[in-house]
Amino acid sequence: MKMRNFLIAVNLALLWPVAANAHASAQGFVLLLPTGAYTAAGVAAVALTVVALFAVPERVVNGMFGMRTMTPRKFGLAPTVTSLLSLGTMIFVVYLGLFGPRSPLSNLMPLSFWTLGWVALISLSAIFGNLWHWINPWTGLAAVLGLTKPVFRLPDWLGLWPATGMLIAFAAFLLADPAPDDPIRLAQIVLGYWTIIFLGMSVFGRPWLRSVELGHALFAALASLSAVRSHMPAGIGGPGWQIVKMAPLPAAGLFALTFLGVGSFDGLNETFWWLGTIGVNPLEFPGRSAVIGVTVMGLLGSIIGLIAVFALVVWLGVVLIRAKVPFSKAFSTLGLSVLPIALVYHIAHYLPSFLVSIQYTVAALSDPFARGDDWLGLEPFRVTTGFFNRIDTVRLIWITQAGLVVLGHVWSVLLAHRLATDLFGGHRRAAIATLPLSVFMIAYTFLGLWLLAAPRGA
Repeated sequence: MKMRNFLIAVNLALLWPVAANAHASAQGFVLLLPTGAYTAAGVAAVALTVVALFAVPERVVNGMFGMRTMTPRKFGLAPTVTSLLSLGTMIFVVYLGLFGPRSPLSNLMPLSFWTLGWVALISLSAIFGNLWHWINPWTGLAAVLGLTKPVFRLPDWLGLWPATGMLIAFAAFLLADPAPDDPIRLAQIVLGYWTIIFLGMSVFGRPWLRSVELGHALFAALASLSAVRSHMPAGIGGPGWQIVKMAPLPAAGLFALTFLGVGSFDGLNETFWWLGTIGVNPLEFPGRSAVIGVTVMGLLGSIIGLIAVFALVVWLGVVLIRAKVPFSKAFSTLGLSVLPIALVYHIAHYLPSFLVSIQYTVAALSDPFARGDDWLGLEPFRVTTGFFNRIDTVRLIWITQAGLVVLGHVWSVLLAHRLATDLFGGHRRAAIATLPLSVFMIAYTFLGLWLLAAPRGA
């Protein structure tokens, strides 16, 4: 029966029109694991990491997130120049969205927004640092116009609360909107968003970007996992050292949990299980417009449910060691420990569709007006999905996804322990206090691997 299900899943994968949706909604091939071996091994790896924390010396874990101070680099006008170039690029792409090719697969508006922005650049910030500092389309123009001093001041307690709301609204658009990759609509939304953010920045200065603008919040959150930081406090160390060493903004932990909740529901949203739960035949999907309400409710339920469960395990840990640390502080601090999970699941989830959509992006860069041009000299260039037709490459893609998920959970377990060491005082107290959280992360490993393997029907 397992082999029969596996063959059915592979056939569905081969028939699935991956190339028809190059934007960043949940697409890709469907793959059922022939056995539970990969999942069992992944869950065991995370569980063994938790057990090992009781045996390894404190200095070992601390050393994983140690850092060495560096002299901050001065870039002068470079960020202003790159921001202006980014603004010019955005104007060109928006023009293409409004007046260029109508197909999302040949228009750079949706391809650059979803494939390059939402999938690639956000993920790369965890390696190279905050790329949005260089490529955001606001700060360069503000510097040229002399908009450096705010008219009004935002309250310090605001933190990332507005950005968290922005993230939820963005996710609702991504997952529930009937056509999030329509070039005209997406161009109009981007233009309206740019205007609102620029007007807010003109009044409240850069703190507006830090607290409200979603790109700044997302890039900064994932850049905190980078091993290198070039501006104050500059340093190099184990990935995640910035989270350990730097004080978080208010609601930063909540923002991290919301990002994970969005990614989790993004993976769940089009599975056979979810569609069956909401009463939709996976093989006769009626279209997004028929499930807008239930999709938004599912998104909100996933986020709220995740936050509630996380709050419970943190509270259990505080009670377990009778810590005097306020629950709110423990929650906000340990909430940041899920960022590695959110990062790797973001990459793993979008990997199959990215392998196709990046080809369409390259083709559109060479022929942005869809007139048969060949600006990059790529002809003959053809988009291929042939790697989905071979079991060896399908297996390689899935093992890569699964490996990333397991790695992210191990990373999060270690990061949570390191944060708890400072929070609760002492290596052993941290190990005991994070036991409920570790059990949660072990369970989430299973969930993540199941979501990757689950067949999709929408």
